[in-house]
Order: sequence, then structure tokens, then C-alpha cells
Amino acid sequence: QVQLVESGGGLVQAGASLRLSCAASGRTFSNYAMGWFRQAPGKQREFVGGIGWSGGTTYYADSVKGRFTVSRDNAKNTVYLQMNSLKPEDTAVYYCAADREGRSYISRVIASYDYWGQGTQVTVSS
Repeated sequence: QVQLVESGGGLVQAGASLRLSCAASGRTFSNYAMGWFRQAPGKQREFVGGIGWSGGTTYYADSVKGRFTVSRDNAKNTVYLQMNSLKPEDTAVYYCAADREGRSYISRVIASYDYWGQGTQVTVSS
């Protein structure tokens, strides 16, 4: 069992940066691929980016590629989402999630993830 807690959200102006953190409990965190998702009001939850268990592989949605970076520190049981050049359309609740299947790829499918955090709100004003 893994529990995930996101933090770092807030209200920023367009062009600013934020770093989200996702702290995980459980000794098996380092075995899991991790993903970040977001859900804007009235929209479906969507994949943002993910990172493999070792940190050597990352994968991003086209909408954030070049602006967002996912990283992890297995010693701290934490995964990060660095968000730069934020746009109003990035406004959403951001969730981290853990995939325990040990896949050789990073899934962008919600159903692939077994554990979810409660989410943190990111609001970008224009």
C-alpha cells in the first residue's frame, strides 16, 4: 500500500514557475513508475507526465513538453513536477499517481495507476 500527498500548488501569474511535490509512504515507492495528471473544471482528467522507477525515463504530454519536468528522489520517497512558463490553460487540480506494475514504459492511461493522491490546486492568472 502506498499513500501519496501532493503539495506546492498555488495561484501564480502567467509565465511564472511552480514546483509540485508528491511525498509517498511505503518502502516500495522506488519500484513504481509515477505519473502526474491534472483535471480542469468540466474536463476529464488527463496525463501530464511520468517517470520510470529509476528516474531514467520520462514521458510528457505534448501540451507541457519543454515546459514541465518530472523528477524523483527515491531516497526521499518524493516525486516532483517542475512547471515553468505557466499558462492559464494549465489551471487544474494536479494529482500524482503510482503504477505498481513495473511496466517497461510509462503509461498515460488512468487505469494503469493504482494509487492516487488527493490533488493540489494550481491556478494561473492571465
